[in-house]
Amino acid sequence: MSHSIDTPTHNTNVNRPMQVNSQQLSIIEQQLGRTPRGVVAIATSSKNGIPLVVQMRSLVSDKPFPTLYWLTSKTLCKAIGQIEGRGWVKDIEDRITSDSQLRDNFLLDQQRYINNRWQLMHDEDRQRIDALGFHDLFDQYGIGGIKQWDKVRCLHMQYAHHLAEGNIIGELLDQEFELHTLSIEG
Repeated sequence: MSHSIDTPTHNTNVNRPMQVNSQQLSIIEQQLGRTPRGVVAIATSSKNGIPLVVQMRSLVSDKPFPTLYWLTSKTLCKAIGQIEGRGWVKDIEDRITSDSQLRDNFLLDQQRYINNRWQLMHDEDRQRIDALGFHDLFDQYGIGGIKQWDKVRCLHMQYAHHLAEGNIIGELLDQEFELHTLSIEG
């Protein structure tokens, strides 16, 4: 059975994540092909409840994990992989360089991502990150764990962030490739 994501369920209140139930965890395991580690909540699901994006812990086994949102949908991952394969990452990076409004929006998205990651972080993770000396890393690394904010490391991470909170790269992916109209099959 397939489901459209044209009206996904977003976690619009970053203070109240949607907890993962056992059925969703089973779906996520099937989507990823492995047992997930560090999943905190469902950030976005299809209108029929299929997880699309999960919110991650910032520290997993005492190792920093600066990726706040992880795309789980096989359908979306495949479509975005094809877009990356066509060279769209380089195209959008060129546009970010030449279009000041796009660049400003992109940089604001990076800062908002960092702010929300700190806001959503478990207190014990925050304390352990400080104790391990990783605090600066979490202030520097933006969407998908990228340090160079004028680059697009991974469209999968950009789109996961877009589905969870909204961002300019995800908006462009929807406008140019209509990802939001895809039928989700798990």
